Amino acid sequence: MEFYADLHLHSHYSMATSKDCIPPIMAQWAQRKGLRLIGTGDCTHPGWRRELRDWLVPAEDGFYRLKDGLSPAVRFVVTGEISTVFKRADQTRKVHSLVVLPSLEAADQIAAQLERIGNLGADGRPILKLDCYDLLAMCLEACPEVIFIPAHIWTPHYSVLGAFSRFQSMEECFGDLASQIYAVETGLSSDPPMNWRVPALDRFTLVSNSDAHSPRNLAREATVFACDPGYGPLLQALKTGAGFVGTIEFYPEEGKYHYDGHRKCGVSLHPRETNEFGGRCPVCGKKLTVGVLHRIESLTDKERPAGFEPRHAPRFERLVPLADLLAATLKIGVQSKKVVARYDDLLREFQSELAVLREVAPEEIE
Repeated sequence: MEFYADLHLHSHYSMATSKDCIPPIMAQWAQRKGLRLIGTGDCTHPGWRRELRDWLVPAEDGFYRLKDGLSPAVRFVVTGEISTVFKRADQTRKVHSLVVLPSLEAADQIAAQLERIGNLGADGRPILKLDCYDLLAMCLEACPEVIFIPAHIWTPHYSVLGAFSRFQSMEECFGDLASQIYAVETGLSSDPPMNWRVPALDRFTLVSNSDAHSPRNLAREATVFACDPGYGPLLQALKTGAGFVGTIEFYPEEGKYHYDGHRKCGVSLHPRETNEFGGRCPVCGKKLTVGVLHRIESLTDKERPAGFEPRHAPRFERLVPLADLLAATLKIGVQSKKVVARYDDLLREFQSELAVLREVAPEEIE
Protein backbone atom coordinates (compact mmCIF):
# COMPACT_ATOMS: atom_id res chain seq x y z
CA MET A 1 0.00 0.00 0.00
CA GLU A 2 1.35 3.41 -0.95
CA PHE A 3 1.78 6.17 1.60
CA TYR A 4 2.99 9.75 1.58
CA ALA A 5 5.94 10.95 3.66
CA ASP A 6 7.30 14.40 4.46
CA LEU A 7 10.67 14.04 6.18
CA HIS A 8 11.98 17.62 6.23
CA LEU A 9 10.20 20.03 8.54
CA HIS A 10 10.92 22.11 11.63
CA SER A 11 9.78 22.52 15.22
CA HIS A 12 8.92 25.72 17.05
CA TYR A 13 12.57 25.83 18.19
CA SER A 14 13.74 26.78 14.70
CA MET A 15 13.91 30.41 13.66
CA ALA A 16 10.94 31.82 11.72
CA THR A 17 8.63 28.93 12.55
CA SER A 18 5.07 28.78 13.84
CA LYS A 19 4.36 28.18 17.52
CA ASP A 20 2.02 25.45 16.24
CA CYS A 21 4.99 23.27 15.26
CA ILE A 22 4.40 20.84 18.11
CA PRO A 23 3.72 17.10 17.75
CA PRO A 24 -0.09 17.00 18.19
CA ILE A 25 -0.74 19.87 15.78
CA MET A 26 1.82 18.58 13.28
CA ALA A 27 0.17 15.15 13.38
CA GLN A 28 -3.29 16.68 13.03
CA TRP A 29 -2.22 18.57 9.92
CA ALA A 30 -0.36 15.55 8.56
CA GLN A 31 -3.62 13.61 8.75
CA ARG A 32 -5.51 16.46 7.08
CA LYS A 33 -2.94 16.58 4.31
CA GLY A 34 -2.95 12.81 3.79
CA LEU A 35 0.54 12.07 5.10
CA ARG A 36 1.22 8.77 6.84
CA LEU A 37 4.81 9.54 7.88
CA ILE A 38 6.40 12.83 8.94
CA GLY A 39 9.79 13.73 10.31
CA THR A 40 10.12 15.11 13.81
CA GLY A 41 12.50 17.82 12.60
CA ASP A 42 15.13 19.47 14.79
CA CYS A 43 16.26 16.27 16.53
CA THR A 44 19.55 17.79 17.72
CA HIS A 45 17.78 20.39 19.90
CA PRO A 46 17.73 19.23 23.55
CA GLY A 47 14.44 20.92 24.42
CA TRP A 48 12.71 19.47 21.38
CA ARG A 49 13.90 15.95 22.16
CA ARG A 50 12.40 16.33 25.64
CA GLU A 51 9.10 17.39 24.11
CA LEU A 52 9.18 14.49 21.67
CA ARG A 53 9.64 12.07 24.55
CA ASP A 54 6.69 13.67 26.33
CA TRP A 55 4.41 13.32 23.31
CA LEU A 56 5.54 10.20 21.43
CA VAL A 57 5.66 6.46 22.06
CA PRO A 58 7.27 3.74 19.91
CA ALA A 59 5.18 2.26 17.10
CA GLU A 60 6.64 0.10 14.31
CA ASP A 61 10.41 -0.44 14.50
CA GLY A 62 12.04 2.99 14.41
CA PHE A 63 8.74 4.85 14.02
CA TYR A 64 6.76 6.70 16.69
CA ARG A 65 3.14 7.73 17.22
CA LEU A 66 1.34 10.17 19.48
CA LYS A 67 0.31 9.02 22.93
CA ASP A 68 -3.34 8.55 23.85
CA GLY A 69 -4.43 7.50 20.37
CA LEU A 70 -4.31 10.98 18.87
CA SER A 71 -4.06 11.03 15.04
CA PRO A 72 -3.61 7.24 15.14
CA ALA A 73 -2.69 6.78 11.47
CA VAL A 74 0.25 9.21 11.55
CA ARG A 75 3.79 8.06 12.27
CA PHE A 76 6.88 10.07 13.15
CA VAL A 77 10.49 9.27 12.27
CA VAL A 78 13.37 11.10 13.94
CA THR A 79 14.85 13.76 11.66
CA GLY A 80 16.79 16.99 11.79
CA GLU A 81 18.48 19.51 9.53
CA ILE A 82 22.02 20.66 10.30
CA SER A 83 23.72 23.71 8.80
CA THR A 84 27.49 23.47 8.37
CA VAL A 85 29.77 26.39 7.53
CA PHE A 86 33.36 25.67 6.57
CA LYS A 87 36.23 26.55 4.29
CA ARG A 88 37.62 24.29 1.63
CA ALA A 89 40.11 25.37 -1.04
CA ASP A 90 40.07 28.85 0.53
CA GLN A 91 36.38 29.21 -0.19
CA THR A 92 33.59 29.43 2.36
CA ARG A 93 30.93 26.74 1.91
CA LYS A 94 27.53 26.54 3.56
CA VAL A 95 25.74 23.21 3.32
CA HIS A 96 22.48 21.99 4.85
CA SER A 97 22.04 18.28 5.52
CA LEU A 98 19.02 16.26 6.61
CA VAL A 99 19.59 13.31 8.94
CA VAL A 100 17.02 10.56 9.45
CA LEU A 101 17.56 8.30 12.46
CA PRO A 102 16.14 5.03 13.83
CA SER A 103 15.50 6.33 17.36
CA LEU A 104 15.61 9.24 19.76
CA GLU A 105 18.52 7.47 21.44
CA ALA A 106 20.47 7.71 18.18
CA ALA A 107 19.69 11.44 18.15
CA ASP A 108 21.07 11.67 21.69
CA GLN A 109 24.31 10.06 20.55
CA ILE A 110 24.76 12.38 17.57
CA ALA A 111 23.88 15.43 19.66
CA ALA A 112 26.48 14.41 22.25
CA GLN A 113 29.16 14.65 19.56
CA LEU A 114 27.88 17.84 17.96
CA GLU A 115 27.43 19.80 21.18
CA ARG A 116 31.21 19.87 21.50
CA ILE A 117 31.29 21.92 18.29
CA GLY A 118 28.44 24.39 18.73
CA ASN A 119 25.40 25.41 20.73
CA LEU A 120 22.62 22.99 19.83
CA GLY A 121 20.10 24.87 21.94
CA ALA A 122 20.37 28.14 20.02
CA ASP A 123 18.30 27.00 17.04
CA GLY A 124 16.33 23.93 16.02
CA ARG A 125 18.53 23.83 12.94
CA PRO A 126 22.00 24.31 14.46
CA ILE A 127 24.68 26.24 12.61
CA LEU A 128 28.04 24.55 13.14
CA LYS A 129 31.57 25.41 12.07
CA LEU A 130 32.15 21.95 10.69
CA ASP A 131 32.95 20.47 7.29
CA CYS A 132 29.93 18.52 6.03
CA TYR A 133 32.30 15.61 5.31
CA ASP A 134 33.12 15.52 9.02
CA LEU A 135 29.44 15.81 9.89
CA LEU A 136 28.70 12.71 7.82
CA ALA A 137 31.62 10.87 9.41
CA MET A 138 30.41 11.75 12.91
CA CYS A 139 26.84 10.69 12.10
CA LEU A 140 28.03 7.34 10.74
CA GLU A 141 30.20 6.77 13.80
CA ALA A 142 27.34 7.51 16.19
CA CYS A 143 24.70 5.67 14.13
CA PRO A 144 25.81 3.47 11.21
CA GLU A 145 22.16 3.17 10.11
CA VAL A 146 21.75 6.93 9.63
CA ILE A 147 20.05 8.11 6.44
CA PHE A 148 22.06 11.19 5.45
CA ILE A 149 20.35 13.32 2.81
CA PRO A 150 21.95 16.46 1.36
CA ALA A 151 19.15 19.01 1.65
CA HIS A 152 17.68 21.15 -1.18
CA ILE A 153 20.85 20.43 -3.14
CA TRP A 154 20.58 23.34 -5.60
CA THR A 155 19.71 26.25 -3.29
CA PRO A 156 22.28 28.97 -4.09
CA HIS A 157 23.52 29.73 -0.57
CA TYR A 158 23.02 26.61 1.56
CA SER A 159 23.54 23.40 -0.38
CA VAL A 160 26.08 21.02 -1.86
CA LEU A 161 25.58 21.87 -5.53
CA GLY A 162 24.33 25.45 -5.21
CA ALA A 163 26.05 28.34 -6.95
CA PHE A 164 27.91 29.54 -3.86
CA SER A 165 29.21 26.17 -2.62
CA ARG A 166 30.25 25.19 -6.15
CA PHE A 167 30.84 21.51 -5.59
CA GLN A 168 30.38 19.71 -8.89
CA SER A 169 29.22 16.41 -7.40
CA MET A 170 28.50 14.58 -4.17
CA GLU A 171 31.81 12.80 -4.63
CA GLU A 172 33.73 16.07 -4.70
CA CYS A 173 32.02 17.19 -1.51
CA PHE A 174 31.91 13.96 0.49
CA GLY A 175 34.90 12.09 -0.96
CA ASP A 176 35.20 8.48 0.12
CA LEU A 177 32.03 8.77 2.21
CA ALA A 178 29.82 9.66 -0.77
CA SER A 179 28.97 5.97 -1.11
CA GLN A 180 27.13 6.24 2.22
CA ILE A 181 24.65 8.70 0.71
CA TYR A 182 21.69 7.10 -1.08
CA ALA A 183 19.23 9.95 -1.54
CA VAL A 184 19.28 13.69 -2.22
CA GLU A 185 16.54 16.26 -1.72
CA THR A 186 15.78 18.22 -4.88
CA GLY A 187 14.21 21.26 -3.18
CA LEU A 188 11.21 23.41 -4.04
CA SER A 189 12.94 25.15 -6.97
CA SER A 190 13.69 21.99 -8.97
CA ASP A 191 11.85 18.83 -9.97
CA PRO A 192 12.89 15.33 -11.13
CA PRO A 193 13.11 16.14 -14.88
CA MET A 194 15.57 18.93 -14.14
CA ASN A 195 17.70 16.61 -12.01
CA TRP A 196 17.54 13.73 -14.51
CA ARG A 197 19.64 15.85 -16.87
CA VAL A 198 22.62 15.69 -14.46
CA PRO A 199 24.51 12.37 -14.85
CA ALA A 200 26.26 12.82 -11.49
CA LEU A 201 22.89 12.27 -9.79
CA ASP A 202 21.93 9.07 -11.60
CA ARG A 203 22.64 6.73 -8.70
CA PHE A 204 20.71 8.73 -6.09
CA THR A 205 17.08 8.44 -5.09
CA LEU A 206 15.48 11.85 -5.58
CA VAL A 207 13.25 12.80 -2.66
CA SER A 208 10.99 15.79 -2.05
CA ASN A 209 9.82 17.32 1.21
CA SER A 210 8.08 20.49 2.32
CA ASP A 211 10.77 22.02 4.58
CA ALA A 212 7.70 23.29 6.41
CA HIS A 213 8.01 26.01 9.04
CA SER A 214 4.27 25.80 9.72
CA PRO A 215 2.00 22.73 9.95
CA ARG A 216 -0.21 24.20 7.22
CA ASN A 217 2.70 23.94 4.78
CA LEU A 218 3.17 20.22 5.24
CA ALA A 219 3.00 18.16 2.03
CA ARG A 220 3.50 21.04 -0.38
CA GLU A 221 6.08 18.50 -1.58
CA ALA A 222 6.27 14.89 -0.43
CA THR A 223 7.71 11.47 -1.20
CA VAL A 224 5.64 8.38 -2.02
CA PHE A 225 6.61 4.96 -0.69
CA ALA A 226 5.18 1.46 -1.02
CA CYS A 227 7.02 -0.39 1.74
CA ASP A 228 6.24 -1.84 5.14
CA PRO A 229 6.16 0.62 8.03
CA GLY A 230 9.44 0.84 9.91
CA TYR A 231 12.88 2.36 9.68
CA GLY A 232 14.49 -0.65 8.00
CA PRO A 233 12.09 -0.72 5.03
CA LEU A 234 12.40 3.07 4.71
CA LEU A 235 16.19 2.80 4.57
CA GLN A 236 16.04 0.02 1.98
CA ALA A 237 13.56 1.96 -0.17
CA LEU A 238 15.92 4.92 -0.34
CA LYS A 239 19.02 2.76 -0.73
CA THR A 240 17.79 0.28 -3.35
CA GLY A 241 14.67 1.85 -4.84
CA ALA A 242 12.56 -1.15 -3.80
CA GLY A 243 9.51 0.38 -2.18
CA PHE A 244 10.23 3.88 -3.48
CA VAL A 245 7.44 5.10 -5.77
CA GLY A 246 8.15 8.74 -6.54
CA THR A 247 7.42 12.28 -5.45
CA ILE A 248 4.78 14.97 -5.20
CA GLU A 249 6.13 18.26 -6.54
CA PHE A 250 5.22 21.92 -6.51
CA TYR A 251 5.90 23.83 -9.72
CA PRO A 252 9.64 24.67 -9.65
CA GLU A 253 9.05 27.92 -11.52
CA GLU A 254 7.27 29.14 -8.39
CA GLY A 255 10.27 28.33 -6.20
CA LYS A 256 12.14 31.17 -4.55
CA TYR A 257 15.45 30.34 -6.22
CA HIS A 258 14.41 28.86 -9.56
CA TYR A 259 15.58 31.80 -11.68
CA ASP A 260 18.61 34.06 -11.38
CA GLY A 261 18.03 37.34 -9.66
CA HIS A 262 18.79 40.26 -7.41
CA ARG A 263 16.24 40.47 -4.61
CA LYS A 264 16.98 44.06 -3.58
CA CYS A 265 16.12 45.31 -7.06
CA GLY A 266 13.24 42.88 -7.59
CA VAL A 267 15.01 41.34 -10.59
CA SER A 268 14.29 37.75 -11.73
CA LEU A 269 15.86 36.48 -14.95
CA HIS A 270 16.01 33.33 -17.05
CA PRO A 271 19.62 32.14 -17.57
CA ARG A 272 19.50 33.37 -21.17
CA GLU A 273 18.72 36.87 -19.95
CA THR A 274 21.43 36.65 -17.32
CA ASN A 275 23.96 35.89 -20.03
CA GLU A 276 22.69 38.81 -22.09
CA PHE A 277 23.34 41.13 -19.14
CA GLY A 278 26.78 39.64 -18.48
CA GLY A 279 25.69 38.18 -15.15
CA ARG A 280 24.96 41.67 -13.77
CA CYS A 281 21.75 43.16 -12.43
CA PRO A 282 20.25 45.36 -15.17
CA VAL A 283 19.08 47.84 -12.50
CA CYS A 284 22.13 48.38 -10.28
CA GLY A 285 24.93 46.50 -12.02
CA LYS A 286 25.74 44.21 -9.10
CA LYS A 287 26.43 40.53 -9.65
CA LEU A 288 23.31 38.40 -9.95
CA THR A 289 22.65 35.36 -7.78
CA VAL A 290 22.75 32.27 -9.98
CA GLY A 291 19.54 30.32 -9.44
CA VAL A 292 18.69 26.65 -9.57
CA LEU A 293 17.80 26.40 -13.27
CA HIS A 294 21.04 28.10 -14.34
CA ARG A 295 23.15 26.01 -11.98
CA ILE A 296 21.59 22.75 -13.18
CA GLU A 297 22.14 23.71 -16.81
CA SER A 298 25.83 24.24 -16.06
CA LEU A 299 26.12 20.59 -14.95
CA THR A 300 23.88 18.90 -17.51
CA ASP A 301 24.97 16.45 -20.16
CA LYS A 302 24.56 17.78 -23.72
CA GLU A 303 22.92 14.49 -24.64
CA ARG A 304 20.22 15.12 -22.05
CA PRO A 305 18.13 18.04 -23.31
CA ALA A 306 15.16 19.46 -21.44
CA GLY A 307 12.51 16.76 -21.31
CA PHE A 308 15.00 13.89 -21.01
CA GLU A 309 13.59 10.97 -19.04
CA PRO A 310 15.61 7.90 -18.02
CA ARG A 311 14.26 4.40 -18.43
CA HIS A 312 12.22 3.18 -15.47
CA ALA A 313 12.13 6.68 -14.00
CA PRO A 314 10.14 6.94 -10.76
CA ARG A 315 6.89 8.75 -11.20
CA PHE A 316 6.30 12.31 -10.10
CA GLU A 317 3.30 14.59 -10.08
CA ARG A 318 3.07 18.36 -9.85
CA LEU A 319 0.36 19.73 -7.59
CA VAL A 320 -0.76 23.14 -6.36
CA PRO A 321 -1.81 23.30 -2.69
CA LEU A 322 -5.57 23.04 -2.32
CA ALA A 323 -5.92 26.33 -0.42
CA ASP A 324 -4.09 28.14 -3.22
CA LEU A 325 -6.43 26.62 -5.81
CA LEU A 326 -9.48 27.63 -3.82
CA ALA A 327 -8.17 31.17 -3.36
CA ALA A 328 -7.49 31.52 -7.08
CA THR A 329 -10.91 30.11 -7.98
CA LEU A 330 -12.76 32.31 -5.52
CA LYS A 331 -10.49 35.30 -6.24
CA ILE A 332 -9.87 35.99 -2.56
CA GLY A 333 -7.01 35.59 -0.08
CA VAL A 334 -5.68 32.15 0.77
CA GLN A 335 -6.35 32.68 4.50
CA SER A 336 -9.81 34.19 4.06
CA LYS A 337 -12.70 32.66 6.02
CA LYS A 338 -14.42 31.52 2.82
CA VAL A 339 -11.34 29.62 1.61
CA VAL A 340 -10.82 28.03 5.04
CA ALA A 341 -14.48 26.99 5.21
CA ARG A 342 -14.46 25.46 1.72
CA TYR A 343 -11.16 23.69 2.47
CA ASP A 344 -12.65 22.18 5.63
CA ASP A 345 -15.80 21.12 3.75
CA LEU A 346 -13.74 19.26 1.13
CA LEU A 347 -11.68 17.48 3.76
CA ARG A 348 -14.78 16.38 5.64
CA GLU A 349 -16.12 14.88 2.43
CA PHE A 350 -12.92 13.39 0.96
CA GLN A 351 -10.72 12.81 4.05
CA SER A 352 -7.50 14.60 3.03
CA GLU A 353 -6.00 17.26 0.79
CA LEU A 354 -3.94 14.80 -1.23
CA ALA A 355 -7.05 12.70 -1.81
CA VAL A 356 -8.86 15.76 -3.17
CA LEU A 357 -5.94 16.71 -5.41
CA ARG A 358 -5.01 13.25 -6.70
CA GLU A 359 -7.95 10.88 -6.38
CA VAL A 360 -11.22 12.78 -6.64
CA ALA A 361 -12.68 13.44 -10.09
CA PRO A 362 -13.36 17.13 -10.78
CA GLU A 363 -17.04 16.45 -11.38
CA GLU A 364 -17.33 15.10 -7.82
CA ILE A 365 -16.39 18.50 -6.44
CA GLU A 366 -19.18 21.04 -6.54
